[in-house]
Amino acid sequence: MIATNNYERRRFWTLIIIVSISGFSQGMLLPLISVIFETDGVSSTLNGLNATGLYIGTLLISPFIEQPLRKFGYKPIIIVGGAVVFISLLLFPFWQNVMFWFILRLLIGIGDHCLHFATQTWLTTSAPEGNLGKSMSIYGLSFGVGFAVGPLMVNLVKISETLPFIVSSLLCLIAWSFVFFIHNEKPEVLKGDSVGSNSFTRYKLSFKYAWVAFLPPFVYGVLETSLNALFPVYALRKDFDVTMVSVILAAFSIGAIITQIPIGVIGDKIGRRKVILIGILSGAVLFGFGSQVEHSEILVMCTFLVSGMFLGSLFSLGITYMADLTPKELLPTGNLLCGIFFSLGSLAGPFIGGLYLQLVDTVSFLLFISIMLFIIYFIILFFGKKLKVELN
Repeated sequence: MIATNNYERRRFWTLIIIVSISGFSQGMLLPLISVIFETDGVSSTLNGLNATGLYIGTLLISPFIEQPLRKFGYKPIIIVGGAVVFISLLLFPFWQNVMFWFILRLLIGIGDHCLHFATQTWLTTSAPEGNLGKSMSIYGLSFGVGFAVGPLMVNLVKISETLPFIVSSLLCLIAWSFVFFIHNEKPEVLKGDSVGSNSFTRYKLSFKYAWVAFLPPFVYGVLETSLNALFPVYALRKDFDVTMVSVILAAFSIGAIITQIPIGVIGDKIGRRKVILIGILSGAVLFGFGSQVEHSEILVMCTFLVSGMFLGSLFSLGITYMADLTPKELLPTGNLLCGIFFSLGSLAGPFIGGLYLQLVDTVSFLLFISIMLFIIYFIILFFGKKLKVELN
């Protein structure tokens, strides 16, 4: 019994380390490539579109990942995903070309989603009864830690443009190697998914029950890519110091790290919807404030730090909110849809944000973020309550 508990703890923390790979690679790539492209004179629209490769890859693999997971289990999916990520990172320095880097980002998106979906489903199905909320908070925290460390790699550009890619590839390789020390398992919950005989039916039912819960992951995706891929471009145009840009981006992730577990606990006590609404409204107000104090890099950093405290848990909150609204037999499909909506938001963020930067010169980029958050807030406020009443 003791040996079993020790193994389960070791497996849990191995999966948590694996999740941090995804956060780290995304957190580094978005600002790093944006800075390199901006320095090379690449337009902000093309810069933003290039960043979408990561999330196009996620969407491309999403319809095909569930069946291999059922057939082969979690471990092979994690091994393949991790290998794709660190090999792709290692290939970046070989050819600095916009299209080549887009393809590599697409491959990293595929690898990242394999890591995310396999670890997320494994953690969900293996969590002790009553500890799911805590487990998902730690899951979100590990992603946040990786994402916070990622932008700090941008500073290595001052030494060499190839150094960040090499260092990140080696770190990912080390973390990925831990998966070989745990046993493979297959998702029993997915095998028992008897609602509907095809994927479309399960998607349709999951969307009916919990569409409002997919909005927080969508918002988090927009925020993650908009801030990390395009804010560096905007900040450099405002003559921010490159080192300070990486610190500002890290501040958002640090804020999320500080409050990830407390917010998860509060959500268990007062309800996920209330916490989501408070977080999005607070973030909208804070970014609106940040747009008025851009003369001070320190005040912008403080805005990002506090905003991260309120907004950094949106992805894990969305997953647990989905679990509140969705029948148990549809939870795997709901998890997959959370990832898909995160990717859709991640695609929309760089495209719309890049277009905004190119067309609007006089209005703050942070105000664009604030307006977007206000719109999502009112959708969840008015339509989310109606959905809950209908389901009850």
